[in-house]
Amino acid sequence: MLKNYQTGMFFDEMMNSDATPKAHYDWFYKLVEKFSDQELSEKHETAQLSFLRQGITFTVYNHEGQTERTMPFDFIPIIIPEEEWGRIETGMKQRMKALNLFLEDLYHDQKILEEGIIPRELVENNPYYYHKQIGGVDIPLDNHIFLSGVDLIRDEHGQYRVLEDNLRNPSGMSYVFQNRYVMRQVYPELFFNHDIRTLEHQISELHDTVMSHAPQKCEGDPVAVLLTPGSYNSAYYDHMFLAQQMGIELVEGRDLLVQNDVVYMKTIRGLKRVDIIYRRIDDDFLDPDAFRPDSALGVQGLLQAYKKGNVAILNGIGNGVADDKAMYVYVPDMIRFYLGEEPIIPNVETYFLSDPERLDYVLEHMEELVIKNVGASGGYDMLIGPQSTEEEREDFREKVLENPRQYIAQPTIKLSRAPAYQKGRMYPCHVDLRVFVMNGKEMNVLPGGLSRVALKEGSLVVNSSQGGGGKDTWILRSGGERDA
Repeated sequence: MLKNYQTGMFFDEMMNSDATPKAHYDWFYKLVEKFSDQELSEKHETAQLSFLRQGITFTVYNHEGQTERTMPFDFIPIIIPEEEWGRIETGMKQRMKALNLFLEDLYHDQKILEEGIIPRELVENNPYYYHKQIGGVDIPLDNHIFLSGVDLIRDEHGQYRVLEDNLRNPSGMSYVFQNRYVMRQVYPELFFNHDIRTLEHQISELHDTVMSHAPQKCEGDPVAVLLTPGSYNSAYYDHMFLAQQMGIELVEGRDLLVQNDVVYMKTIRGLKRVDIIYRRIDDDFLDPDAFRPDSALGVQGLLQAYKKGNVAILNGIGNGVADDKAMYVYVPDMIRFYLGEEPIIPNVETYFLSDPERLDYVLEHMEELVIKNVGASGGYDMLIGPQSTEEEREDFREKVLENPRQYIAQPTIKLSRAPAYQKGRMYPCHVDLRVFVMNGKEMNVLPGGLSRVALKEGSLVVNSSQGGGGKDTWILRSGGERDA
């Protein structure tokens, strides 16, 4: 299957340019070589059927409406040696510490703005900046980012780079656990013979992290809920899985009410006080009194309860100002300003289109660049220059000229690739890695994270909503093999 595999000009996670496997993949390569075409096909089918039977789905929205799909899964794992993972882990903790300090500063003293490190207008013109609503509010642990999902890529030299910070409602954590469950069915022998870091206690870590945010006014054991927009949301499976595994109630806005600035959950035994809300609803929809008056998803009076310190909301309100694609450019400066350190994992070079010189350059080189809407996610409102048509570039040119501040541009990174098995053959696909960081009284990085793969041959878009799929991610301890 891998005899004619071509790495080309890209860094390959598994294979060297001379068609030999990398050292930490050698044992897995030898195992795959032993399987017949039929056995590989059966393993592929086992994986897909497992997702189908468990109802592991997400919703795709397009011009034809919405479609429910199972998550495409590839059973060739991404394997990361423990030493390499240690650097990623340290880099993620550094980045999240700086971003949290930035949010705490922004909604209180604003030292970083006073010293001109970040342009004030970039913050004050940001649609996700909620200083009027929550400026000066003290929150449990001074922690705004309870859970983040940081997207990493590797360039053609194998250098990890941060592509995006997700600090509002990062999704996909449930797939990390389900990918591992499926892989244990596909390759049960590997988990006995090799020392792969386990995910066994990570749900307990997530639960403890949630509970560590109990407000000071909480009496007795804190009660936490997960607030979902409902079953029609694209990430509803994610909400349902995490609530169930943590043992907390999954609620919608209509299940909660606020009385005397205290939040209660409606139960068959009457009202029950709620201390912590892990929300999966965007800020704008949380409270119709404070944000969008037409919201039917939130809870009237919730912001006032939050400001009075009677309930914790995770992630914090107003986090969007820090994971905006324009603010991303300044994260290395935040690390230097707040921590006095150099970034361990660098950004991808990024151009602001509000700069007339940069704008002219980008418009002349659209076919070479990736252009993104600073407020969009999921692979939407994005132009990948090398894969675009002249008509698509012209359409995008008009949008950029109409509102250049809304867009940034980046060089087309030669994303690393890894083998994928689809339709009876192995071929190279581009991959990235979403790393989940939990932050409470202590910071914990989920070992491995969600490897996302662009299963459409030649595509650079890994988002599931755009045809991408997932892989299990293994952190291989030093030595790799267990003693028999």
